[in-house]
Amino acid sequence: MSRMARPRKPLLSRERIVTAALTLVDADGLAAVSTRRLAAELGVSGPSLYNHFTTKDEILGAVADLVVSEVDLSMFEDGSDWPDALLAWARSYRAALRAHPKLVPYLAQGPGRRPAGLRMADAVFGGMVTAGWPPAQATHIGALMRYFVTGSALGSFAGGFVADPEAYDPADYPHLGQAHLLAVRQREVDEGAFETGLRALVAGLVLRFRESHP
Repeated sequence: MSRMARPRKPLLSRERIVTAALTLVDADGLAAVSTRRLAAELGVSGPSLYNHFTTKDEILGAVADLVVSEVDLSMFEDGSDWPDALLAWARSYRAALRAHPKLVPYLAQGPGRRPAGLRMADAVFGGMVTAGWPPAQATHIGALMRYFVTGSALGSFAGGFVADPEAYDPADYPHLGQAHLLAVRQREVDEGAFETGLRALVAGLVLRFRESHP
C-alpha cells in the first residue's frame, strides 16, 4: 500500500490562525473568538492551536499587531515637518482602525508587548523629540493623539441619530430639526468631525510649540 503523501504546506501556521481570528472579530466581534470556534473555522482540533499560541489573548494580541502594522510610519523618517507627520500618521492610524472597528476596544488597551504597537509608539515619540519637544511633552502628545484617534474609531456620532424626523419634536428639541439627516450623511459627518478635530489639535500644538521655542 502506498503511503499518503504529506501536504506540502502545514495545516496550520500563525498567519492562518491570525487571519482567521481577524475575520471572526470583523464579522462577530471580540466575544466570538474562542479556541473552539477558531479551530472549527480552520478545520482542525482545538489543541493544535496551542502549537502556535498558548492563550486566546496571545492570539488577539497577534491580531491587534497585524492591524497596527498597516499604519504608515514613514512620515516620521522622511524629513516631514512634525505637524504634517502627525496629521498623516493620525489619518493612516484611523484608517486602519476604521477597517476593523470591532477590534478597536482591544486596541484601546495599548500596545503592551506587541512589536508593531511598540514600533508605532517609538516612531511617534522619536519624531516629536527629534522635532524639539521635551520627552515628557512628546509622551503627552503620543497619548493625546491615540486617545483622539481611538475614540473617533470606536463609534459613529452621526450613526447615533435615527432617520425619523418625528423623533425630534421641536417642542422638546428646538435645535435638532435636521438631526434626522445625520444618519443618512454618516460618513460625511464622521469624516468631517475627525478632520476638524485633528486639525484643531495639531494647530493647538503648533501654537504651544512656538510659545516654548521663541
